[in-house]
Amino acid sequence: MEPRQKNTQWHLLKMNLSMEKTFLLSLTLCFFFVGFAQQTQSNTKDQVLVFTKTSGFRHQSIETGVTLLEKLARQNDFKVTHTEDSLDFNSENLKNYKMVLFLSTTNDVLGPSGQKALQDFMHNGGSFMGIHAATDTEFNWPWYGRMIGAYFMGHPNNPNVRKAEMQVIDSDHASTKMLPTTTWQRIDEWYNFRNISDDIQVLLNLDESTYEGGTNGTHHPIAWYHEFEGARVFYTGGGHTKESFSEPLFVAHLLGGINYCLKRD
Repeated sequence: MEPRQKNTQWHLLKMNLSMEKTFLLSLTLCFFFVGFAQQTQSNTKDQVLVFTKTSGFRHQSIETGVTLLEKLARQNDFKVTHTEDSLDFNSENLKNYKMVLFLSTTNDVLGPSGQKALQDFMHNGGSFMGIHAATDTEFNWPWYGRMIGAYFMGHPNNPNVRKAEMQVIDSDHASTKMLPTTTWQRIDEWYNFRNISDDIQVLLNLDESTYEGGTNGTHHPIAWYHEFEGARVFYTGGGHTKESFSEPLFVAHLLGGINYCLKRD
């Protein structure tokens, strides 16, 4: 074989080896980026910020509620971050979340900058969910009152926890479709409300004829939702007792509210 022919074959062999290396490198990079994308996807689960700061009465059920929400997150592919620090309500931090959940917060819990950050969050596609005393919060902030849909006015006493029935007004919602079709009986602390918004969509209405201490009359919403300034809002009045967070129907009701706010319904 002539030297020129040998050089040509050697050159072709080197080219083939180089192409194989390039192919293997490309394949490796492809697998790397696919794996990275999958890891990134797993790290970008729907993020929920659970806020439990209290400046007034503190419910003993808060920690039980947080534990349940963390369990629901693990079981339903979203992530919960729990805080009582109002400084977490800033525009940069809230960008990480799809939903904010106020669990039995009371009185003034956000300063002016936190209030603005929550408003911006809602205006930029975020959602809000309130449980129980979330309506006993931010009485001096009219925007919050309109957003959550009503303010706490009081509840029966001696005892404050008692049995009552709720009328299921809408059984098609994610938070009510698992409930009895007409009435749902529970033991809890039943709030009376003021400044009830005309814009809320009532899911459950408290039947005041089934217990003593109601002051709202025949129109006594106890769970509702609405679209507020382009954002989804859900509220349920249950959750005063620790036992609430182990009741299968109430737990399913909460998960349905979360799914609505995360736009999974």
